[in-house]
Amino acid sequence: MSDLRIGVLGYGLRGSIARTAHRPGAGSRVTALADPDPAARTEAATAFPDALITCDHRTVINAPDIDAVLVVTPDHTHAELACEALRAGKPVFVEKPLDITVERCDEILRTAYETGTRLYIGHNMRHMPVVRLMRDLIAAGTIGEVKTVWVRHFVGYGGDWYFKDWHAERKYTTGLLLQKAAHDIDVLHWLAGGYARDVQAMGDLMVYGDNPNRRAPGEPKAADWYTKDGHWPPHTQRALNPVIDIEDVSLLNMRLDNGVLASYQQCHFTPDYWRNYTVIGDAGRLENFGDGPGSQVKVWNTRRSLYREDADEIHAVPEAQDEAGHGGADPLLMDEFLRFVREGGRTDTSPVAARMAVAAGVRATDSLRDGGTPRRITPLAPALADYFDRGQQRTG
Repeated sequence: MSDLRIGVLGYGLRGSIARTAHRPGAGSRVTALADPDPAARTEAATAFPDALITCDHRTVINAPDIDAVLVVTPDHTHAELACEALRAGKPVFVEKPLDITVERCDEILRTAYETGTRLYIGHNMRHMPVVRLMRDLIAAGTIGEVKTVWVRHFVGYGGDWYFKDWHAERKYTTGLLLQKAAHDIDVLHWLAGGYARDVQAMGDLMVYGDNPNRRAPGEPKAADWYTKDGHWPPHTQRALNPVIDIEDVSLLNMRLDNGVLASYQQCHFTPDYWRNYTVIGDAGRLENFGDGPGSQVKVWNTRRSLYREDADEIHAVPEAQDEAGHGGADPLLMDEFLRFVREGGRTDTSPVAARMAVAAGVRATDSLRDGGTPRRITPLAPALADYFDRGQQRTG
């Protein structure tokens, strides 16, 4: 089987996706990459020495020898680039979130529908071992029918990752209840078997907004912008983005279209970095302790009691295929995308679910910035929902 020839748009924070896709002799290779940043192009030339490296995305999209395109550029550019590649007939991988507005997400889905070109969304958490384990336990009836889901997201590196570049500005992200929470909202939808219908949120810029240590406009990020063990406590952060107008803590309540009630909390100045899911059914509950390989998912489902650390069932989170990207999820995500490019059919990730995660994040942000007033989410047009639910196959 010959390698699929992959074109890449962007080589920033998610350049790791391109490196994961580069498997010369094993099914795929990066043969062209575009990025407007000269420094990024220099790094890409080292990572992919045989690839065409350019500043013009059109060169990649329109190249006749490109079999598929990865869009891993900043969020607000996704719709324009994805639609251009779809219209060129190139199967497209779009990094999450799908885009930063519901309208732009719908434009991507309509373009895929109208052109018949394959569209794949990079919601890699659907391939994380902890998420797969929780979903399998729920599907097996371990806790009965899901009734409520609570998610807490402790973003210990938030000051490094989201307040030192374009992520800190609303015009590029809408806010972190979209950009960051789209991961967890998508997982929450998947575990609960429904999509958010009504949302209500509160939040604030509590820590990083008061920090005066900002870079000058146009000044590049500091060389030590991210360190695993440094930059603690949060007020010691330096060289923050010149503009910070997003929230660093947020609380979201949801009612799903199947009646499930859910909540999500996100904080970007915690000392630890992990996600905690609690899923309660009508016959038990489960909860993860840690979210990487070696962590545990505990189940309480045999009787009532006070808190019992020794749960009724304790399931170890499986080891990942390898440790590359999101606990080993990124290679599995790329495996699915490459199979989808070659064969089509249904995938574990979903363009509809990606759109609904963005819609929940957008409307929740509207609520947050309007005193916590509830918002109703507009569903996707039925014809589009049906098309993608059938694995991007037309009827007849």
